[in-house]
Amino acid sequence: MVTVNVGMLHYVIDHIYGAFMHRTKLSPLFFSRGWGGSKLELLERMIKDLFPEVEGQNWPPTLIQPIWRTVWETRTACLREGVFRTTCDEQLISALPPESHTARVAFLVPKYVPPQKTACVVHLAGTGDHTFDRRLRLGGPLLKQNIATMVLESPFYGRRRPLLQRGAKLLCVSDLLLLGRATIEETRSLLHWLDSEGGFGKMGVCGLSMGGVHAAMVGSLHPTPVATLPFLSPHSAVVAFCDGILRYGTAWEALRDDLAVQKTVMTLEEVRQRMRNVLSLTDVTRFPIPKNPNAVIFVAATDDGYIPKHSVLELQKAWPGSEVRWVTGGHVSSFLLHNDEFRRAIVDGLNRLEWKEPPL
Repeated sequence: MVTVNVGMLHYVIDHIYGAFMHRTKLSPLFFSRGWGGSKLELLERMIKDLFPEVEGQNWPPTLIQPIWRTVWETRTACLREGVFRTTCDEQLISALPPESHTARVAFLVPKYVPPQKTACVVHLAGTGDHTFDRRLRLGGPLLKQNIATMVLESPFYGRRRPLLQRGAKLLCVSDLLLLGRATIEETRSLLHWLDSEGGFGKMGVCGLSMGGVHAAMVGSLHPTPVATLPFLSPHSAVVAFCDGILRYGTAWEALRDDLAVQKTVMTLEEVRQRMRNVLSLTDVTRFPIPKNPNAVIFVAATDDGYIPKHSVLELQKAWPGSEVRWVTGGHVSSFLLHNDEFRRAIVDGLNRLEWKEPPL
């Protein structure tokens, strides 16, 4: 009788999937156009301004007024789609591709339940998640528990993808930081809209993989308590692009050549170290502790080929009071098989928040 180590099998599946996606010639590499020049310098400067020593976490979100259209309605639920101009400041807007200037959201709400008795969670995109569908499927069953779902289309993804970009393979390193900063700004504005205009009684933010990193950042920087639910997420993009499987899908030679054009000669190892330095700006452990850390629940996989266990535990250590839950599987298999666990974390995170007092 042959004994199969199931955990190792999940881990191997992640590496096979990663090799197929990132080490074959079927798709281009990440950052094939280099670092991004002056855009990268701008973003490095702006992201440093987010950290607690400058009290960055308390700047007020920009109020938005999305333009809505109804996609479908049933007896118990309604799906709407909305558009609004990105809430980034003018410096960031000038760095964003024109295709990303307009943000799009899907909004799935229960009917006949007053918003003050309803919670709403904003779902953020993982790497390669270009549509609303998967996240709507994750949130849809929660309608029965009076939890609405709002899905943001990321900059650089879906209809917001630049013309020259193929799939999720961002052209420059600066695009990764831009995507993150714009997502933070837009999500904080959506949460502010849900609170002040929508009148929802509780709010949360969740995301898978890259979306979980962004969810953690939003939960950290939002001025009021929100349930914060990162799923299968590292504490930093360094883990994914420098240590994990995505390092095989990164255009290291192109990054070295881009530096050579700027009269900076580096070995590939030095190029990787520079990438570590740049992406250290995405280290969530440097961000402020969220207003209610008890409403932070990380869901991580036991045999994740993309996200090592120590990365998840670093976040929990940085945010005392937060919880880590483990599901059996790898990154890919958990993404496919453990939606019920993700939903349970959403429900439990929201239950750890107080209902907002309705206006008099």
